[in-house]
Amino acid sequence: MDLILATWNQHKIREIKGIWSDLDLCFFSLADLPQKIIIQETGSTFSQNAIKKASQVADQVNGFVLADDSGIEVDALGGKPGVLSARFAGTNATDAQNNKKLLSALKGVPWEKRGARYRCVIVLIDLQKKIYVSEGISEGMIAFEPIGQQGFGYDPLFYVPEYEMTMAQLSPEIKNKISHRGRALNKTREIMDRLLSGLGDVDLTPSITL
Repeated sequence: MDLILATWNQHKIREIKGIWSDLDLCFFSLADLPQKIIIQETGSTFSQNAIKKASQVADQVNGFVLADDSGIEVDALGGKPGVLSARFAGTNATDAQNNKKLLSALKGVPWEKRGARYRCVIVLIDLQKKIYVSEGISEGMIAFEPIGQQGFGYDPLFYVPEYEMTMAQLSPEIKNKISHRGRALNKTREIMDRLLSGLGDVDLTPSITL
């Protein structure tokens, strides 16, 4: 069975494939499609953006479609950058530029007020074009400087108290278990397992959060 990942982000593709490597699926991304699909992320919530990504791709392909939208919410910034996480320092900002801007925005903020969370919304569209939404959250703190070489995005700044490391210091195996994306995918996995087993949408209620 084909699963089209509605993203160009190679980091996300690698994470999703790793977490779902045991499923009998053929993974494709937007880069693998004959038609070029450019998705504008104009939603004001992660759910809106993820649904838009998945729906636009599902209109043009056959197979399951999975999309995610995710970002970091910083308490001291009132939940920002949120849905603008990837564009915090500008439309084509690099991870390093986004991290630098976040550190600048938190200059002088003490440790106890540097709480933050990664949030991820995963949208799965099945063969009948029904939409299922799952969310995963990972709580942490924003470090005073980047630490670690693993991961991407804000991982070098996202400190996980449970492990006393940043996300960028954790092994991929541990990160995939505790990350926002890993948790959202685990919830979606329950839906996917039932769909692949031929149970259809028994006890599965499509859900959309707009």
